[in-house]
Amino acid sequence: MIHSRKIELDETFFALSDPTRRAILERLTDGQATVSELSEPFNVSAPAISKHLRVLEKAGLLEQTKEGRSRICRLQATPLQEVNEYVARYRKFWDKQLDQLTDYLESLDKSAPQKPSKQEPSS
Repeated sequence: MIHSRKIELDETFFALSDPTRRAILERLTDGQATVSELSEPFNVSAPAISKHLRVLEKAGLLEQTKEGRSRICRLQATPLQEVNEYVARYRKFWDKQLDQLTDYLESLDKSAPQKPSKQEPSS
């Protein structure tokens, strides 16, 4: 089971590694779209868009259905929740590391000899 989740997470990260695929997902947060609507903002060929959509679909981030002559794409966000959970573990780690660094730096401040403040000469 753990091995299977790792493979799914690897596929999700691979799908998210490309800016075109991230832009497609971003567009789908507004709702479903046809393949031609998704390809409009990109200066790439139809086969290239199809390849991007297959990668997203394989990662479970996209669902395609055929309606008449059009293919309709919908966002499937469940894999993004798994990415969020994965990243959250490291966020906790770094928060702890930064808290320890803060404590250390504060202890250095407290143990450092205090310099007398310079006073302006009276005239």
